Amino acid sequence: MKAMILAAGRGERMRPLTEHTPKPLLKAAGKPLIEYTIEALVAAGITEIVINLAYLGKQIQDYLGDGSRFQAYISYSNEGEHGLETAGGIKKALPLLGDQPFLVVNADISCDFPLHTLLNQNIDLAHLVLVPNPSHHSAGDFSFNADGIAAVEGSPKYTYSGIGLYHPDLFASIPDGKSALAPLLKQAMLAQRISAELQTGFWMDIGTPERLAQLEHLLQNPHS
Repeated sequence: MKAMILAAGRGERMRPLTEHTPKPLLKAAGKPLIEYTIEALVAAGITEIVINLAYLGKQIQDYLGDGSRFQAYISYSNEGEHGLETAGGIKKALPLLGDQPFLVVNADISCDFPLHTLLNQNIDLAHLVLVPNPSHHSAGDFSFNADGIAAVEGSPKYTYSGIGLYHPDLFASIPDGKSALAPLLKQAMLAQRISAELQTGFWMDIGTPERLAQLEHLLQNPHS
């Protein structure tokens, strides 16, 4: 299985830290966020990785190179300075990802989800990993029923973790260019073609300087 790391965002909520550094290269406990993600993928047996680039993307490519020092094979999908949003970025990267289901992981999350469990996960158009709603996103995103079928409406609602398995067919209907992921997922959910599961372990969206500092503290004091 191949994986795509989403690394093209501008990191507006991280300013001023992202004025001159792309968010995936911001460090926690001395290591860039994206490096933790790559290590987790390799540990799960996923070594073919595609990374999308936009804002300050050359810095990411210069730092990671071809991935050999991580025992990985990294290729890049360059979206230009402004990026194509999530669905548009995935659509552009499809020639690098192939015609089989692939894993997509946000570069700005930290979690202990066992990625290897997704290697044999059967999917229709997508399988999403959801988490309990954090305080900064209390409304949640999606629900799922006892059969694991994801839905837009329902109670309780959970938050999309930034981890999901996707089939290339999900992106067949959208044109090239900028396109958001949420409307595409919601459309497929109405057709009951997306499954989901709940991750109840550690998970953080590293979206602000305060949460980056919190992650730094947790990594440096793992037993506190």
